[in-house]
Amino acid sequence: MKNFESIGEAIKNCRKEKGLTQPQLAALVGVTHAAISYWENDINVPSVKVCWSIADTLGVTIDELVGRV
Repeated sequence: MKNFESIGEAIKNCRKEKGLTQPQLAALVGVTHAAISYWENDINVPSVKVCWSIADTLGVTIDELVGRV
């Protein structure tokens, strides 16, 4: 996985790599489709707790999700 400019871009790219739609990821993580959209468009950012769930669901580490690698 490459470094991303933002967590929103990382979520979007990882989600697409896994072949998931925003509604599918939202259901797996337990949030609304709108929340995924806000994060991917850098309108808002997920909490740390939700980042753990997103990372686990997408099969990446938190560091990868926030661009620390």
